[in-house]
Amino acid sequence: YRPAMPRPRVLALIQAGGVGGRLDVLTRERAKPALPFAGVHQLVDFPLSNLAHSGISDVWLSLQYQGSTLQEQVANGRPWDLDRNLGGLRILLPHEGTGGMDEEGFARGNADELFRFRDELASFEPDVVLVMSADHVYRLDYHDVLETHRDRDAECTVVVVESPEGDDPGDHGVVHVDEGRITAFDYKPDDPDGSTIVAEVIAYDPTVLREVLEELHRELNADAEISAAEGDTGLGDFGDHLLPRLVERGRTYAHRYDGYWRDVGQPHHYLRAHREVLTDDRDVLSVPSWPILSRLPQRVPARVLDGAEVGDSLLSPGCRVAGVVRRSVLGPGVVVEAGAEVHDSVLLSDTVVRAGARVHWSVVDADCEVAANARLGDPDASQALDDPDLVTLVGRGSRVVGAHPSGSRFEPGSMAAAGASSR
Repeated sequence: YRPAMPRPRVLALIQAGGVGGRLDVLTRERAKPALPFAGVHQLVDFPLSNLAHSGISDVWLSLQYQGSTLQEQVANGRPWDLDRNLGGLRILLPHEGTGGMDEEGFARGNADELFRFRDELASFEPDVVLVMSADHVYRLDYHDVLETHRDRDAECTVVVVESPEGDDPGDHGVVHVDEGRITAFDYKPDDPDGSTIVAEVIAYDPTVLREVLEELHRELNADAEISAAEGDTGLGDFGDHLLPRLVERGRTYAHRYDGYWRDVGQPHHYLRAHREVLTDDRDVLSVPSWPILSRLPQRVPARVLDGAEVGDSLLSPGCRVAGVVRRSVLGPGVVVEAGAEVHDSVLLSDTVVRAGARVHWSVVDADCEVAANARLGDPDASQALDDPDLVTLVGRGSRVVGAHPSGSRFEPGSMAAAGASSR
């Protein structure tokens, strides 16, 4: 007989405050984790669903840039059974009135944010702080990570993956692992020496985390004052100072994850990830025992009308298709009129593509209209899956107008800001 090991007291922190600047017009009016994925999900649904199925119910969600757009979507945690009196979902907002000028306002990186919330973390008294971002698509049982953390008696345990196809390891933190221990770490290198990267799910010993953060803060402010008026502690992202210091200490370990994982923080990665789930759920989207829980839209069923042609595509509730849709994802309420064509693209909710319009290799935000005979993108721009400059982006509420019988043309890589009327 072996008595069961007591479960650690785990506090999960989802850091959902980044600006998401590389997605440009798609994230100017929404937090990046509120960006839709596969029609009926938001990116934040993935870490929240993984936490729910992993049995972790103390979850803090940090909101900063456009935080209200995400706060609406999480609905107090109800879809993930996190609307509780004890535990459940707690929303963290930027610090104000802390007394420390370098801790006011928005955080300047995810390590900076951990430093600002160090007192709240300590008050919770967790055994483990499990920190993750909210802009990746994957399915992971976090208790596997916690077991690695416990078995290694680690100060820090980092989930690592092999850089997926079409992804540049230099966009991430690159690690070297020897018998499970991380021996070297290089953050966003120009010339990466390896392809094993940090998946931005990290378990910390909370005592060590606070000790190292405060140590780094003292060192960074010892020689020259970091402008307190600008609200900058100098800690930046986890890869700037925090993780390198923890690796130096010698008790930082890797938890290797071999399943599907995709960072969708750039236009071509966002488009590629949608292409990858068109005909294969990648063991993520429809696992019966591990559904991706969402605040699902209440819409009528999708309609495909006589004469329409649809292939290798995802249609969300409320769609109405009378034209041609190939290798594309249509969000809730999207309309593709007869004579219109949509190829290799993602259209978000309630966008309308009028008769005669052509859409290729594009991401079109919600509530847009692609007018009759207009052209978005280029049918020959297949390299858009590897090059963000070839993906055409249209911001929320825009109207792409056909100016003459042959239609206006929006070249590959063009962008229309939210609410624009473009020719």
